[in-house]
Amino acid sequence: MNEKAIKELQGIINTYEDLVQGIDKRAKKSNERAYGGIIRANKGKLVESVAEQLVRIAWEDLEMNEHRLSFRHHTIKIPINRKYIKKIKSPKVRKFIIKNIEHMYYRIKPDVQVYVDNNFKISIECKAYTENAMLKRILVDCTLIKHVFPDVKFVLLQLESQLGGDYSEVFKEVHFGSPSTHALLSYFDIDLNIITLLEGERKVDKPIHKSGFLKPLKMEALLKAINVLKELLK
Repeated sequence: MNEKAIKELQGIINTYEDLVQGIDKRAKKSNERAYGGIIRANKGKLVESVAEQLVRIAWEDLEMNEHRLSFRHHTIKIPINRKYIKKIKSPKVRKFIIKNIEHMYYRIKPDVQVYVDNNFKISIECKAYTENAMLKRILVDCTLIKHVFPDVKFVLLQLESQLGGDYSEVFKEVHFGSPSTHALLSYFDIDLNIITLLEGERKVDKPIHKSGFLKPLKMEALLKAINVLKELLK
């Protein structure tokens, strides 16, 4: 990792500390939105920004042409499964669906969409934290996306983990996961790369945006995340 990349990573750490420490104050001052909504929105945007920066740094470290890499914010249209139409008992409903087939789709917009040579390469879900009910929804979305883009790779980038097991032990060489998470993963044909940036399981009564509960974002955690992204980008 060159000096330029290290400076960029330190910039991510500084931004994280400044933003998270200031979220609580900004949320309390705002009259436009509910407090909790502001907290979630700010953390969500932070993780998305970190994801894009980490991908760029990983790409540069691979010594790839910067013009080959791009990020998009497209809505992906998931078409209706044709097998489903045959199962519909009502002939009128089947006829209606077939007649309007071009409008029969579901919209999904992944948080960060990584493109290489204009090909959708990595879909990144960005969370301030994840628990298993949220993971279930993420896996469903990944499965739908895979029907349209069968070769895309999937990443869950989270600040904190609430999945149980050892996902919150950021610096372990091998993560054994948690029983609930493995049970969910076993029902989906998705290779989900789970990246956690902050050490220690999320505590509901100790939110990181509150004074005294801020967790440090360490350089080692960012470097570990970059190594995962590099393997996916190769």
